[in-house]
Amino acid sequence: MPPRAAQRAGTATAPPLRFVALGDSLTQGVGDPVDGGWRGWAALLADGVGSVERPAVFRNLAVSGALSRDVAEHQVPQALDFGPDIASVVVGVNDTLRRTFDIGRLTRHLDQVCGALAARGAVLLTACLPDPGAMFALPVPLARPLARRQRAVNAVVHALSDRYGAVHLHAADPAWVADRSMWSADRLHPGERGHRMLARSFHDLLCARGLVHGPPPSTEPDRPRPTRAEALLWLATAGTGWVARRCTDLIPQLLRLAGDEMQHWARGTSARLDRSAEHALSAALAAVSPEPPFRPAGAGAGE
Repeated sequence: MPPRAAQRAGTATAPPLRFVALGDSLTQGVGDPVDGGWRGWAALLADGVGSVERPAVFRNLAVSGALSRDVAEHQVPQALDFGPDIASVVVGVNDTLRRTFDIGRLTRHLDQVCGALAARGAVLLTACLPDPGAMFALPVPLARPLARRQRAVNAVVHALSDRYGAVHLHAADPAWVADRSMWSADRLHPGERGHRMLARSFHDLLCARGLVHGPPPSTEPDRPRPTRAEALLWLATAGTGWVARRCTDLIPQLLRLAGDEMQHWARGTSARLDRSAEHALSAALAAVSPEPPFRPAGAGAGE
């Protein structure tokens, strides 16, 4: 059918809008179960990204447990082959939960990821996230080191979002963190309601830039919240496995960091730990050139 005839028949002629999601379990959809696996905020958003004139094609490359290095080395090549118009990059929490955490290394990985996608003209979606110590309601000596790390990660994400003109979502808001109806039984991943809120928030930001024209995702869950018994069952099975894996990696170091925290608190020198983290963050950001080599068409200042 000739192009004009297709238009008269109401058939879409524009190339599909390609949306790819990179990241870890949050973007994979953990906490939002559907038959056969997970759905999550990115899949919910994908339904509202396209339109009749330009339908969306979605690919989710996110993998549970992924670090920033995994995204840079394994997910980005697949994303580039896909040729995305929109690419979400939400990663970093797993980095904070590793004894090998290094803010300089994470910054280089995220800059590499964002730069490669922006060079292909993709509009980036990014988000800053709450720290896991607050989500787990850990004691202060255990929570503060994790909070310090997540603040550094969020600062890097903010800086790179400005650098590449990303559509940025502030998902570390205290009100969102405190609303237990948004979270799943593991206290780290959103539940269905939380995933829907993230999808709707990203959709609103994209619409404000005139980048999408599809209907917004619903914020009302399809399924009832898990019962307390179901939540406890999850924690006793999958949750126990998560703790066991972390005990061989993060926990020993976290206990040492908690010991340092208590010693500095007793001496009244806790500010030294904050200054040390700030210096490491400053050095990491200083290593990133002030101007990006590429900026996708239509990208503006970070939200």
